[in-house]
Amino acid sequence: MSSSFERYQKRRLISSYFSVVISIALVLFLLGILGLLMLNAKKVADLFKEQVTVTIYLKDSAKDVEVKQLEKSLALADYVKSTTYVSKEQAAESMKEENGDDFMEFLGFNPLWNNIDVNLKADYLTSEKLEELAASVSEKSFVEEVKYDKDLVSLMNSRVKKISFWVLLLSAIFTLIAVLLINSSIRLSVYAKRFTIKTMQMVGATKRFIRKPFVWKSIKLGVIGAILAIIALGFIVYYIDQAFPELQLRQSPLLIGGLFLLVFILGIVITWISTHIATQRFLNLKTDQLY
Repeated sequence: MSSSFERYQKRRLISSYFSVVISIALVLFLLGILGLLMLNAKKVADLFKEQVTVTIYLKDSAKDVEVKQLEKSLALADYVKSTTYVSKEQAAESMKEENGDDFMEFLGFNPLWNNIDVNLKADYLTSEKLEELAASVSEKSFVEEVKYDKDLVSLMNSRVKKISFWVLLLSAIFTLIAVLLINSSIRLSVYAKRFTIKTMQMVGATKRFIRKPFVWKSIKLGVIGAILAIIALGFIVYYIDQAFPELQLRQSPLLIGGLFLLVFILGIVITWISTHIATQRFLNLKTDQLY
């Protein structure tokens, strides 16, 4: 009979530990996902910003030397990411592929201009910088016109700021929820042993002596949960890197490694603090308050 009861208690204990580990792993995994989002939010925003193109239309009278000199000076500028020369023939061919018909057959000539497409680095994509670039390039006698989408640039910059704010706010909220969830799981685990805690206290054991095995056990569970969360995050990082290679996640091993280390440390710190608080609470209760 006693052995059957002991087996039941052992199964119950293992089940309790298992649920705590899974809870910790899931919560840390969600925190890791949020961390990935925060680390790559700027990268994603920068990718969109760098797709904005400033088109410099060139007069037919422009000399090759002048065009090449302008393109080279732009390519060497520290605020420019890339430059691409597009001839009027290439532009006509692209329009033909997009629209499916040859407009030159109808018109009898090519009305398009040679142009240089310029993409700025994300940090420099501001209305002020674009106006400055447009003004300086327009001074060239062989430049016909400089065009870019002003409204899109203004909208993009304002939206990026709003999204960054909400990502930070959501991260703070989810971090608080994560701490509360792990704390709740640990408290339930300690609650199941409240009578053992009080019995040890009644026979003269110090609070530190009673608390120590509970803290170490929770830290071990936190470590296991953190390792499971890191493994899951590793798969997510690999999948995102395969699906969106432009983010270059695996090209930033220090950032990813730092995130994994943070998840591991959080697993230890949160479980340690939660267990310390939970055991202290039951140590301070009177015997009749345990029921």
